[in-house]
Amino acid sequence: MKTDEKAASAVKTDTRESVTFGADRNKDFSKEPMCLSGKGVTRVFHAGKTTTVAVDHVDFEFHKGELISIVGESGSGKTTLSKMLLGLLEPTEGQILFKGAPRDISSGAKKREYWKGIQAIFQDPFSSYNVFHKIDSVLLDCINMRGGRDLPKEKKNEMMTEACSFVNLKFAELTNKYPFELSGGQMQRLMIARIFLLKPEILLADEPTSMIDACSRATILDMLLNLRNETGMTVIFITHDIGLAYYISDSIYIMEHGKFVESGSAEEVILRPKAAYTKRLISDVPKIHEPWDLSTVG
Repeated sequence: MKTDEKAASAVKTDTRESVTFGADRNKDFSKEPMCLSGKGVTRVFHAGKTTTVAVDHVDFEFHKGELISIVGESGSGKTTLSKMLLGLLEPTEGQILFKGAPRDISSGAKKREYWKGIQAIFQDPFSSYNVFHKIDSVLLDCINMRGGRDLPKEKKNEMMTEACSFVNLKFAELTNKYPFELSGGQMQRLMIARIFLLKPEILLADEPTSMIDACSRATILDMLLNLRNETGMTVIFITHDIGLAYYISDSIYIMEHGKFVESGSAEEVILRPKAAYTKRLISDVPKIHEPWDLSTVG
């Protein structure tokens, strides 16, 4: 078997065959407008006399319509980076640019304006909702944020029905219910329905399928990829799953100890890895039809 074929085989995942590549392997996204970029982005945490550099002078360029995966193990700094991208944490050093201009989130109003352009789906759907807000309120907040506050009630119901239908849910069966009355998979779908209504330019998905079963995982991935294809939004996946990253991504950034040790197209990073850490992540993926090599496990 050729080296490239071995690498591709090593990162096969358990998603259904119906889930297609999220990536257009022939498209050069560097020619698309820049939507989010960073130079020397760093985040340092201080606890008493202890200093931790969670993100260490990283550079990145994300383009319109591109699907990017940031891959790393727990503690690599990827979640801290995602919080900085969302504006939930400020960089200790460096600069983040939104659509080519320095990002300004210095006030509550400016943060809300920024959040119209970037939204997130998180790992734990159970902690992503206000337990006191019904599903109707969750969806109406999205319509209001996009300037639809004064729309007729019938139009709002139509929009909520369409959003739920996109993720294979029936709004008529959800109205007046609370999110905690749904299953984990249904809650994840509802989060995607929110994104369907908000239509942000950038979606950040932080391990969005890690807490649900394999069948639901494939369904959620299908929905996210369809949403990207329909709206042209940029999608940033935060994941530890290098197999998933290969199958869905146009570009991949490999993160270790707060730094990007390798980045490039999915084909380049996975089939022709240069960094030792990338090679280890690929070799650590269990192969069903081969004996498992546990020599790299610490």
